[in-house]
Amino acid sequence: MLKRNLFLFLLASFFVAPAANAEVKLIAIGSLSGNISDLSKKTSAPLENGVSGNLLGGIGSGIAYTGCNTFIAIPDRGPNAKAYNSAVDDTASYINRFQTIRVKLEPSRFGSALPFILTPSLIATTLLSSNHPLDYGTGVGLGVPSGVPALNAKNTYYFTGRSDNFDPNKISTYPNDARFDPEGVRVSNDGDSIFISDEYGPYVYQFNRETGKRIRVFTLDRKFAISNLNPVGAIEISGNTSGRVANKGMEGLAITPNGKTLVGIMQSPLIQDGGTNGAYTRIVKIDIATGATQEYAYQLDNIGTSANPKYPTVSEILSINDREFLVDERDGKGLGDGSQAAFKKIYHINLTNAQEVSNITGEKNLAGKAVSKTLFLDVVATLTQNGIKAEDIPAKLEGLAFGSDVVINHAIKHTLFISNDNDFVGTLAPDTYHPEGIDNPNKLFVFAIDGTDLPGFVPQKIKGDDEYRTPEYRKGR
Repeated sequence: MLKRNLFLFLLASFFVAPAANAEVKLIAIGSLSGNISDLSKKTSAPLENGVSGNLLGGIGSGIAYTGCNTFIAIPDRGPNAKAYNSAVDDTASYINRFQTIRVKLEPSRFGSALPFILTPSLIATTLLSSNHPLDYGTGVGLGVPSGVPALNAKNTYYFTGRSDNFDPNKISTYPNDARFDPEGVRVSNDGDSIFISDEYGPYVYQFNRETGKRIRVFTLDRKFAISNLNPVGAIEISGNTSGRVANKGMEGLAITPNGKTLVGIMQSPLIQDGGTNGAYTRIVKIDIATGATQEYAYQLDNIGTSANPKYPTVSEILSINDREFLVDERDGKGLGDGSQAAFKKIYHINLTNAQEVSNITGEKNLAGKAVSKTLFLDVVATLTQNGIKAEDIPAKLEGLAFGSDVVINHAIKHTLFISNDNDFVGTLAPDTYHPEGIDNPNKLFVFAIDGTDLPGFVPQKIKGDDEYRTPEYRKGR
């Protein structure tokens, strides 16, 4: 199998014109329909909003490479794009889960627009639960039924995306709240468990990869929590003076190649740091063995003016090595928003010599203390250069993961996968750019990266992945 794959990758060299300079290039696009079901038949009953409880959607909120051409992909809190009850922000009792996807990346035919063909396939669906009872909403006064999943059983209490599933007497990081909004995912080096960050708490949980049962909670500093919880995000924002902004918690999650450290990043600045108009969001390093944390400031790029700031949000962070990372910063424009994508950029950051800021609060006090960053990839520019219209670029490009290396022009290239969150809307209604509507699948964009553009790159050593390591890695064993 290995020889055959290497032969196919070498064959691709004849289909790609030599490049004068090393650069990041789009090499493949793959998709899974947003109108099909996942593999959890027991959750197929309609949710409160009428949407099927096992619709395959939103799986690009976070992706993680697990080795052997396999990825874990996570949907967020579920299908809430369909308006039905504003008292719970249109959220439903969608049981949180992760999808296991296998990809086939093969050379395309001569003359094709891109040098590779990407074919993803869904191979497993795993529901997320706790061994211990969780707090669910009663639905009283909200016009919705109880938030307790019908599938709950002894020692199996499912997490769901419904916004009222919390204990109002506890702060938002209380680990027994049933509400969960997964956004970042990574796999442990032994391959046996996964780590997921979320927006509601913000939480960072560890789950058994086989069973989906939660096995550990990583406690974040009190500054990240809010005290006044509400199922309506706008009310939560107005009711708190500190903590995460509603629906903008820990959006991204990385794991260092040695498997010892998690690195999370907040989607937007904390309320006390300026909230959605702030310039600095926080990176949190978590030592997996001890749970100890460190914090760093990340400066957002202002794409507006001082009078009308439009700070983009952060969607993902990905380890290059133990000190360097890629960060996905984006607007909310593009396919799914009825607009044209404008700002979706991947930045290269370095925590070496960065100032620790856990004891510093406020936008002014964080100024001058942010980690260094340089532009790595302008996603919108690269996709439009490949003939993809700005209005057809997904609005929510949220997942980042390195995949298996490929060979192009006799040179080994790293691959970077970028995934979208399609908000569980598989077909979009007509808009200005698509008068007849348009399909809105779960997409994966694959980019090839020359080693000279990531000289410090270290692949995560995941148990069982040796067969698919690079030729360089195999020679060094």
